[in-house]
Amino acid sequence: MPTNTCFAKPRACAILYFYIGTCFLFLTAATSCKKTPDYAKVLHNPTLYSKTVHELNALVMGNNFTPVVASRNYAYAAVAGYEAIAAGNPTKYRSLVGLLNGLKAVPAAPANVDFEYAALLAYCKVGEAVTFPKGSMKAYTDSLHNLAMDHGMPEDMVKNTELYADTLSKAIIGWSKKDNYLKTRALSKFNVIPDSPGRWVPTPPMYGDAVEPNWRDIRPMVMSDAKKYDVVPPPTFNITDKNSRYYKEVIYIKNAGDSLNAEQEHIADFWDDNPGRLNVTGHTQYITKKFSPPGHWLSITGIAAGNAKADFATTVYAYAETSIALFDAFIECWAAKYKYETARPETVINQYIDKEWRPHLQTPPFPEYTCGHCTISAAAAETLTSVFGDNVAYKDTSELEFGIRSRSFKSFRQAADETSWSRFYGGIHFRNSTIVSSGYGKTVGDSVVARLQILKK
Repeated sequence: MPTNTCFAKPRACAILYFYIGTCFLFLTAATSCKKTPDYAKVLHNPTLYSKTVHELNALVMGNNFTPVVASRNYAYAAVAGYEAIAAGNPTKYRSLVGLLNGLKAVPAAPANVDFEYAALLAYCKVGEAVTFPKGSMKAYTDSLHNLAMDHGMPEDMVKNTELYADTLSKAIIGWSKKDNYLKTRALSKFNVIPDSPGRWVPTPPMYGDAVEPNWRDIRPMVMSDAKKYDVVPPPTFNITDKNSRYYKEVIYIKNAGDSLNAEQEHIADFWDDNPGRLNVTGHTQYITKKFSPPGHWLSITGIAAGNAKADFATTVYAYAETSIALFDAFIECWAAKYKYETARPETVINQYIDKEWRPHLQTPPFPEYTCGHCTISAAAAETLTSVFGDNVAYKDTSELEFGIRSRSFKSFRQAADETSWSRFYGGIHFRNSTIVSSGYGKTVGDSVVARLQILKK
């Protein structure tokens, strides 16, 4: 009779059974511990998109871009992010092709793409390309790739999505290169004429060159051109007649600056948004940085989206519409600035009334009329109202990272109105300028909302 091996060699069999059992338990444990893919929970979180916008905002601040150029950085990135979302939600959103000047085509999306991941990548890739330096957002996009892999996105989906984001980004970058930006880099600077009463000249302490005197030549996204909304002339320069409208404007801002209360100072500081303030202490000079005006409004967009618990697509849409409005509003405003070339309050008051007078805020290096912050704030308020509604209360905490306490508002329009007062309290814009600018900014914002009509009913 054959001998039973296990009875013959009980120790060997015990060892064999031990290894078989151990392997079975190991395989069972490995199978049970394998994570269920949750990449959608992580990458489709609208807060991540807001974080991505903040990442570009910090990059723009760190590279010393002026507010007008910053608006360009944000706008093209936002359009790229939106186009990915529109491709993934064709029944709710439509492409901006044909709606934005010069945008004639974008690539179709291949199969098996995660459109939220594509929107994040496209925003970063275009944002980096128009901002510089090359590779400045690589660490962040690598972190997004790792999130996708670590949370179980299939490798073929990762590959397809990243390829789509690349092709989409190249299309938007190609479109951006035809907006005359590079051409304006080679155009002449503003010609300062020292003895020209009422005309802009550099102001202390930086005495910087006039910023972007040729920005009116940049192609807008919605407006037909920079003169789409031609601004009314400012009050005629007349500092000798105390009954003149101009003289009254000068005295009004001087008296206000001489008697600011704590609340008015906080309003001015909160909306200062100077991306490169020059601080002078004795022989020491140093720069302090903050988000510029368009960066501040993009932070507000993120706060509004979070408060509304907006989904990913709505959040991307809000950033796109607002960024486009900011971009066009700056073009409209800058066309007026370099048409009228008016002096700042500081210049006029120092020359004719009090040579020691200084405004509460540091005067930025470009003509006074019209007010950039007032224009873009009113434009942004209209786009945000179109997305999230009117009379939407919120607390703006975006300035906390710069050591400025928060302010609360009953609506986006109230915030824009306070912005117009902030430039007057800060001593850098006449009150007439802030009022006129807010009106034209609202007009630009309304035109963006009317033209796009992105959200399908």
